[in-house]
Amino acid sequence: MKLYEFPFSSNCRKVRAVAEELGISLEYVRVDLPSGGSRTPAFLSRNPNGRVPVLVDGDFVLWESTAIIRYLASDSHLLPTDRRAGAEVDRWISWQLAHLAPALSKVGFEKIVKRLTGRGEPDPAAVADGSAQFESLTAILDAALAGREYVAGPLTLADFALAAHYSLAPACGLDVKAHRRVDSWLARMLARDSMRRALAEAEPS
Repeated sequence: MKLYEFPFSSNCRKVRAVAEELGISLEYVRVDLPSGGSRTPAFLSRNPNGRVPVLVDGDFVLWESTAIIRYLASDSHLLPTDRRAGAEVDRWISWQLAHLAPALSKVGFEKIVKRLTGRGEPDPAAVADGSAQFESLTAILDAALAGREYVAGPLTLADFALAAHYSLAPACGLDVKAHRRVDSWLARMLARDSMRRALAEAEPS
């Protein structure tokens, strides 16, 4: 299987981490986003949205990171079969997509993307807004982790989806140290061999 990806992308990181956790070997094909690599005819033929990651498994082409990690994790311990446990996984992955990712992206665009693409200086108001959202959201996750080792109870896809995004917080000038439970959970996640391998290989060159 091939994964078309950009190493600094949090959505690509979560696919890498799940693959590493499950021992699935992927061939990584780097898509150079800053130079327009996702807008070429060849890439758009795989994903008309022009976004990474894209998984190619033989003649099957799959885009959207959540669909990809669910495909990789089908019938594995990372996808609970219990109805309520499964709903918890869906809840936190949906939360990551709808709330956490936009907040991080707002800060990341100002502090990282603008620098990489020569779009000028960060907008302090946008950085402040995204940072405030990040803090509020992390407080929500912190409260939800009371009495839990992982976000849905046992270790699941939701932990990798969230941890991959939180792994980018330092590069955005954000941290979770004020949120004790999140800080402890994230430390456990980042200490996993799968996460360490995924993130080590996902550093931008």
